[in-house]
Amino acid sequence: MTAFITLAADKPVSETTILWVVGGVVLLFIGLFVLIVFFSFIHLWIQSLLYGANIGFLQLIRMRLGKVDYAMIVRQKIALVQAGVKVSTADLESHYQSRGNVPKVATAVIAAHKAGMDLSWKTAAAIDLAGRDVLDAVKTSVNPKVIDCPDPSKGRQFLDAVCRNGIQLRAKARVTVRTKLERLVGGATEETIIARVGEGIVKAIGSANDHKEVLANPNMITQTVLHASLDAQTAFEIVSVDMADIEVGENIGAKLQADQAAADLRVAQAEAEKRRALAVAREQEMRALVEENRAKVVLAEAEIPLAIAEAFRHGRLGIMDYYNMKNLQSDTEMRSAIAAASQPAKATPAHDRATS
Repeated sequence: MTAFITLAADKPVSETTILWVVGGVVLLFIGLFVLIVFFSFIHLWIQSLLYGANIGFLQLIRMRLGKVDYAMIVRQKIALVQAGVKVSTADLESHYQSRGNVPKVATAVIAAHKAGMDLSWKTAAAIDLAGRDVLDAVKTSVNPKVIDCPDPSKGRQFLDAVCRNGIQLRAKARVTVRTKLERLVGGATEETIIARVGEGIVKAIGSANDHKEVLANPNMITQTVLHASLDAQTAFEIVSVDMADIEVGENIGAKLQADQAAADLRVAQAEAEKRRALAVAREQEMRALVEENRAKVVLAEAEIPLAIAEAFRHGRLGIMDYYNMKNLQSDTEMRSAIAAASQPAKATPAHDRATS
């Protein structure tokens, strides 16, 4: 044995032998790689084969190279096939590559199919990519959702409306809605439903002649709202509108009338004050005018002595004429004094006596 090993070591190795050894090593590594890949995908491939998903081995390798979660794709494809929904593997891969939620969309499609609803994979994928929760939409379509109107999270508990008789009513409603899957993309959201229902309730209460009519028959509000087609162009269908609570508020009509009367009173007072101010100003103007006329009289009387002196100088007036004029003035003053003394004294008013 030792001699054979020594002989083999002394014998030179040929190039053919080296090539066979290298080829054998390469084939060994290739075989190991194939075995690893085979055992990595064999169980998923067998699962898809057994449950009718029909996902080929090369498809699994392609998804692995494309960084697609192939295990999840296989599970969802099996679930869809078992539920009786026909969706191609390429559609699943495309939705995953589009950053969509494949498990949620698959669950939604399966739930819609079991509920007898017409929801295709393309529609569900579009809803999911639009940012809507497609699974919640399907659940809401199967099991209608109740929305409070007004929304308590916005800080309001009641809707305020006023009847024609001026009485304020505070109402709260519950709106039952069902999702319309065909209008989910591009349709208005819950906020629009709440706003429209609130507007309809306020309009219905405002058209009532008496608040007692509304309290006796709240159904008149719900019927008005339901027949107004408030769910048009929205992603929901209004199933029912139920009045949860109605309270009587303030007498807004009387309050407004009182405020109007107070405003009219202030206007009247302002007008009266304006007229009084104008009268006072007119009185002051007349007093000034009287004083002005008196000044003119004084000026005119001051010219009389000058005229008399001028008449003396020019000989148009004699001394006897002057004395006769003075006597006439004295007689006039005396007669005036006698006439004033003979007249009875006027009664003095009470406020004048109190002032004196």
